[in-house]
Amino acid sequence: MEQWLNMVSDIGFPMVVSFYLLHRVEVKLDAIHEALVSQK
Repeated sequence: MEQWLNMVSDIGFPMVVSFYLLHRVEVKLDAIHEALVSQK
């Protein structure tokens, strides 16, 4: 059980941060895409 807790604490936090940053980048890419499409 202790190994699982260590693994979650070692891997879980970076994974959450990565998903958060990917979500933010996705939102910005969608905005850029919409801006480019609307200029055509």
